[in-house]
Amino acid sequence: MMESILPAEPERPLFSADLRFPWLVRMFAHLFSIVFHPLFVPVMAAWYLVYVQPGYFTGFSAHEKSLIVIRVGYNTIFFPAITVVLLKAVGFINSILLKSKRDRIIPYIATNIFYFWMYLVFKNDVEIPSILTSFVFGIFLGSTVALLANIYFKISMHALGMGAFTGLILVIIFSGFQYLLFLPAMLVLLITGLVCTSRLIVSDHTPFEIYTGLLFAIICQFVAYIFISL
Repeated sequence: MMESILPAEPERPLFSADLRFPWLVRMFAHLFSIVFHPLFVPVMAAWYLVYVQPGYFTGFSAHEKSLIVIRVGYNTIFFPAITVVLLKAVGFINSILLKSKRDRIIPYIATNIFYFWMYLVFKNDVEIPSILTSFVFGIFLGSTVALLANIYFKISMHALGMGAFTGLILVIIFSGFQYLLFLPAMLVLLITGLVCTSRLIVSDHTPFEIYTGLLFAIICQFVAYIFISL
């Protein structure tokens, strides 16, 4: 059934593009790909909002801040990871690395459910700052767009993740929030560039798949912010 919906995937190079680079470059590229895996990025962004970016969570106790980050964590790391492992165990996907478009369909759908549930919880919690609710809704929109784009090409999940984080920074800037910290914001932008470059080095993604993932995620963050602000 799925095979009839999805077009045939284009042939990828027989040899990974990373063979053209020195081993040290490849090692750091793999390291960045692991540390900034798309499963981890939403928690990093939530941690940034809660602990680094001043103003949004003023008045929250240390315990309350920890609980917020944990809530983001089990919805964006634990549940999606368990879903992928179970799908692999029952044979619905070929690899937990989700290398093919076909392998990504069910994980995208499952992840969207977890993201949307988290958005509803935060939306109905009046104590949660709207910027976090907006971010969560943005990653839900980004994942939805990625699911639709997956019909035609294998969009980069790493670019989607870092694009969402970059979009969050840009939303804070363009919203006129006066407490934006310059150095952490620049660090996020730098890491985004390094992660996207790493994926070009150690994966079979094309530049188009990287750039579209980055662009879609940023746009979705702005759409979510406008929607939440209405």
